[in-house]
Amino acid sequence: MRIDSHQHFWNYHPVKDAWISDEMKVIQRDFLPADLLPLLEAKYIDGCVSVQADQSEEETHFLLQLAKENEFIKGVVGWIDLRAENLEARLEYFSQYKKLKGFRHIVQAEPDEDFLLEEDFCMGISKLAKYNFTYDLLILPKHLPYATALVIRFPQQSFVIDHLAKPDFKQIDFAVWKKEIRAIAACPNVMCKVSGLVTEADWNNWRATDFTYCLDVVTAAFGVNRLMFGSDWPVSLLAASYEESCDIVEDYFSKFSNEEQDKLWGGNAIEFYHL
Repeated sequence: MRIDSHQHFWNYHPVKDAWISDEMKVIQRDFLPADLLPLLEAKYIDGCVSVQADQSEEETHFLLQLAKENEFIKGVVGWIDLRAENLEARLEYFSQYKKLKGFRHIVQAEPDEDFLLEEDFCMGISKLAKYNFTYDLLILPKHLPYATALVIRFPQQSFVIDHLAKPDFKQIDFAVWKKEIRAIAACPNVMCKVSGLVTEADWNNWRATDFTYCLDVVTAAFGVNRLMFGSDWPVSLLAASYEESCDIVEDYFSKFSNEEQDKLWGGNAIEFYHL
């Protein structure tokens, strides 16, 4: 089965979705399963994992409802307040939803660089493994040292890095990012999504070769067994069509064995998220 391990749905609202600025007008509208399904089918992708874009339990329920109504949505990564005093009760409640696979927090938007290591947040992370929930790390390169400390602290917790930790493809010095991505890859409880590439590039002037160096680094660091494809649609539409986002990854990994490609395009996501 081929899986897109990272995409979003929303009913656009200018206040709730204020992060979608005027320079992002192409995604200032609703994006729902009927919009995505033909794109998946055109690339022979069988299903997807839908990831939160808003930090509310309402968002989690919204995605779960879509997953209930659409068989091709194989899993949901929702949001929950990991710092809440009643977190245990909320995890107990959400554990009834079989398509809810894990949670994510928009760490890149937090003012404190060491947010991941704050004690109340770590307390929340410590409770996820009990319910077999995964955690998606949405971070920038500057957060990687803190993310590494976090995943070392919780070796029984399954983590996945979204979007290669967002290296800036508009520049050519990846030395610091490379050092930190290799450090976190040394932790066996972490995987990495090959996703969101074009969004960190020059939206109007990227080339497939812009991504080669960083793809080389993560492939060497994690190995194909710990990488999974994700489109980051519809955010990716800022810079590329769904087909183009797929083609970048398809072309790069075309030299790998069929078995390795099967893992990247679905097998690893199925195993990680228990799809």
